[in-house]
Amino acid sequence: MSAPPVHILNGPNLNLLGTREPHIYGTTTLAEVEAMCRAAARGPLAFSQTNHEGEMVDMIHAARGTAGGIILNPAGWSFTSIAILDALRTFEGAKIELHISNIHARDASHRNSMLSQAVTAVIAGLGARGYVHALTAAYDLIGDGQGV
Repeated sequence: MSAPPVHILNGPNLNLLGTREPHIYGTTTLAEVEAMCRAAARGPLAFSQTNHEGEMVDMIHAARGTAGGIILNPAGWSFTSIAILDALRTFEGAKIELHISNIHARDASHRNSMLSQAVTAVIAGLGARGYVHALTAAYDLIGDGQGV
């Protein structure tokens, strides 16, 4: 049995993953992250990245009614975006907020995500492998029939 679709949505500057601040975010590229996720997927998977806030809102809206879950790495929007917060509240499936770094150990401007209040779970600090953990958790939350 195939799992319901999961949408993995990536925010601003993640297109530079692997080269941007590797001491914080590591050297794994977003293309490598996508390949890891596709290899771990148990069903349909949408994988997207945008540097435009309105486009991210549109991606969340597009997942409504079609996806069982969303994994969102909101990057800098974690700390600033009421629009993405409101969009997340419209999605009724599992929502996992993902951060490559441990935002709780970062500087004051990168510590408190306003989006966490609208998600089911938060994964932070596991590096690029956090995406695969988030995907496994999403399947568990949406009940893909394969158990924990």
